[in-house]
Amino acid sequence: MTGSPPDVRSPKAAVRPGGLPPTKGGSFTGRAVVLALVVATLLVTLAVPVRGWFAQRAEIAGLRADVDSARERVAALQIEQERWDDPAFVAAEARRRLHFVLRGEVGFVTLGSESSLTATEAEQGPVTPWYSSLWDALQEADAHASQPKAAATAP
Repeated sequence: MTGSPPDVRSPKAAVRPGGLPPTKGGSFTGRAVVLALVVATLLVTLAVPVRGWFAQRAEIAGLRADVDSARERVAALQIEQERWDDPAFVAAEARRRLHFVLRGEVGFVTLGSESSLTATEAEQGPVTPWYSSLWDALQEADAHASQPKAAATAP
């Protein structure tokens, strides 16, 4: 029968509302858009707690390092305390630091020796006021700026 209506199940016979033929894949469906929105919302929602978690882990690692260094310092101080409990060490330190001498010994200290600077004097260097150093630096910069530059030779 040639006059029979077309088969509804056939893909060629399907017609979209408005009389347009159906389109073939390639575009997002409503489900894909909703899924993308849900995933994006989850990522935004979880970003702050995850960042906080990483920050807390870094802080914990830093605090553990501080605890380890404090333990090392305590161990060093305990060793030093044990040294100070020894009377021979105390006597040696008194002789070295305070220039104590035993009976029958002669102690002497040299004065005016310019070659022997204390550690703090050697670290400090010459004592000049800050403004003097600043003025010297400005003078040196001005001297370099006022010198003529070598002229380029022309071929």
